[in-house]
Amino acid sequence: MAEPNESDSDGGTNPGSNSKVAKVIRRRGLDGLGDELVEHWTGEGTERMSLRELADHFNRKLLAQTLRDGSMTTLDGEPANIYRLLTDDSVSSGAAVQATNRLEQHGIDVERLTAEFVSRQAIHTYLTKYRDVSHSSSDGDPVETETTNVQRLKRRMTTIIESKIERLRNTDRLALGEFNVLIDVRILCEDCGAQYQATELLERGACRCPQKSP
Repeated sequence: MAEPNESDSDGGTNPGSNSKVAKVIRRRGLDGLGDELVEHWTGEGTERMSLRELADHFNRKLLAQTLRDGSMTTLDGEPANIYRLLTDDSVSSGAAVQATNRLEQHGIDVERLTAEFVSRQAIHTYLTKYRDVSHSSSDGDPVETETTNVQRLKRRMTTIIESKIERLRNTDRLALGEFNVLIDVRILCEDCGAQYQATELLERGACRCPQKSP
C-alpha cells in the first residue's frame, strides 16, 4: 500500500491530517516505514505486531536514522541499547545522562529526538485514520494463532538475551567472540514422557499418548 500524498496529510479535512507518525515520516525521510507499519499490523506477508511493538519499531527506526544523520558509528546491537537507555523507566538516571551526552557530542538534539518518538495511540491513529487500514480480529484457526504467538515470544526472548550479552561484551564484562542465542522451548508430556518442540506439538495437534477410553 503506497504512502498517501503529502497534500492528503496537510489538509484540515482529512481525518489523519494531524497524524504525528505521518509528519515524522515525511520530515525525517523515513520512506517505506509507513508501509512496514501497515504490513506488520495486518500480518500481510510478515509477522503481525501489536501497537506497542509497532511504536517501538517506529522509534527504533527513527533513532537509527538519527544516528546515521549524525554520522555516529555504533556496534551491533548498540542502537537498541541506546533506545532502551532513553526510554526505559528502570534505567538509572546516570546511564540515561551518559547516553544523552554521547548523542549530543555527535550533534544530536536528544530532546527533539525523544519528542518525535510516538506512542501506541499515535500508531493507531496513523493506521486507522491516515492509512485507512482495519485490523481484523483473530477469528481464524486458534492453533495457528498460538503457534505464531509462541514463535514471536521466542524471537523476543532471543532479542532480549542478545542485547544483554552484547552489552556485557561491549563493556568488557564478558569475554566472548561472535555468538548466537538459541532458544529451545520443549513440551514434556508427563503421561508418556514424550518431548516436543512447542510449535511441533501445536502442528501435530496431539501427543503420542494412546487415546484413553471414555
